[in-house]
Amino acid sequence: MTRAFAALAVLLALTVPAGAHHSIAGTYNTSREVTVEGVVSQFHWVQPHPFVVVDVRRGGAVEQWSLEFDNRSELLAVGFTESTLKPGDRIIVAGSPAHRDGQHLYVQRLDRPADGFGLEQVGNSPRLRARPR
Repeated sequence: MTRAFAALAVLLALTVPAGAHHSIAGTYNTSREVTVEGVVSQFHWVQPHPFVVVDVRRGGAVEQWSLEFDNRSELLAVGFTESTLKPGDRIIVAGSPAHRDGQHLYVQRLDRPADGFGLEQVGNSPRLRARPR
């Protein structure tokens, strides 16, 4: 019994790390860009990728979009924190749409017109854009 348990533990140790990291291109269509404008309803500062839920008005209906960011440690390194976005913030986001769900984006650019805040992906890294004075 202990030999079977040890074999299972080794198998899990080898497979979990490989599956834990996902490819952006595997989940999102990086050859397309979609832009949405809406109001933040939720901001989830979670590992490995924070995400924001935005209410987007299309015609008379409101759609909820889930927008995924780069990893948390890289966002923190450029000054993007858990308090950067708040419910009620109006944002404009351009990003790569998900292959399978039409209301999910991987964020490439984010603008908050109220104060000029901006975030953009440059290659594989995020950076904040200077706010106008």
